[in-house]
Amino acid sequence: MDKQTFLTSLREQLHGLPQSDIDKSLEYYSEMIDDRIEDGVSEEEAVAAMETSEEIAQQILLDMPLTKVVKAKARPTRPLAVWEIILLIVGSPVWVPLLFAFVLTFFAIYLTIWIMIAALYAVNLAFVLCGVAAWVQSGIALFTGINLQVPFYIGVGLISLGVGVLLFFAFNALSVRLVSLSRQFVLWAKKRFVRG
Repeated sequence: MDKQTFLTSLREQLHGLPQSDIDKSLEYYSEMIDDRIEDGVSEEEAVAAMETSEEIAQQILLDMPLTKVVKAKARPTRPLAVWEIILLIVGSPVWVPLLFAFVLTFFAIYLTIWIMIAALYAVNLAFVLCGVAAWVQSGIALFTGINLQVPFYIGVGLISLGVGVLLFFAFNALSVRLVSLSRQFVLWAKKRFVRG
């Protein structure tokens, strides 16, 4: 694929974004290809070494703040006619609550993902604290003369700390997937808004 085909494909992938951002991105990737060509690589090899235009467009969209996407999409491309303004006002009892419900649903789903991550680590912390508390209790039992309970508390402490360590690694792996899911969710929402 040559440079112009790549840039055209990237432009199509970025359709719906603010024109200034599209131009800035195209200029950046055009310079990147030119730099590789200056290093002695052919145009086709320089383009082949790049990520696909779909991957680049996804990353650009993901890096762009949602507020900027909304402002660009909400800005009218032409002045509104009087009848359009009247329809917006008359229809506002329907579309304003629907828009509000969509925004709240979006943030509720996004927040739920992050609350799940916090809950996982709270469970992990509870096991670790339980292990520490059991060891402290074993020390108290030892100094108060209740020697029969000491092995029990030490065992409970070891089990709790062991479970806490194992859960830490499991929850880290799960958290990485949940963070990825939240990024994909935001990307999905941005794509729907930009393409809509």
